[in-house]
Amino acid sequence: MRFVGNIIWFVFGGAIIALGWLIGGALAALTIVGLPLSRAAFEMAKLSAFPFGKDVVHVRELDGKGTTAVTALTGTIGFIVNIIWACTFGVGLFLGYMIAGIINCIFIITIPFGLQSFKLAGLSFWPVGRRVVTKELANAVRQQNAVEKLERIRGKKTNLPAAV
Repeated sequence: MRFVGNIIWFVFGGAIIALGWLIGGALAALTIVGLPLSRAAFEMAKLSAFPFGKDVVHVRELDGKGTTAVTALTGTIGFIVNIIWACTFGVGLFLGYMIAGIINCIFIITIPFGLQSFKLAGLSFWPVGRRVVTKELANAVRQQNAVEKLERIRGKKTNLPAAV
């Protein structure tokens, strides 16, 4: 289903949307201030081209870094850039993807495409600091983080298997 869904999505608009994100990311990369947005735009392009089988996770979930001076600074900068993004382009993109998702969910056969539009809506509203990964990797990362949180809460090692 992933392969067929991705092909249909790519042919009927995903390629154009992804190209738009790539061009936007390249333009944002021309300035130093736009570098966080360019990375986010490239992640959006990746998800816009082939959304089936992909999920979005926060970068801190992936790298496993705790709060350090560097991660606090980059997180603060990312938060400020996300606020600026959400107040300018994010709202329009979010609403556009939401409307597309609602329209796609009208017919039973297009519901999977509506769900992908909703996924893109969330990422387009608050993109900085997010990474697009496979669903399997996202589930593994979330499982591992849940095990680590449970260990911290209990104050000891648990017998739960760690995700690979």
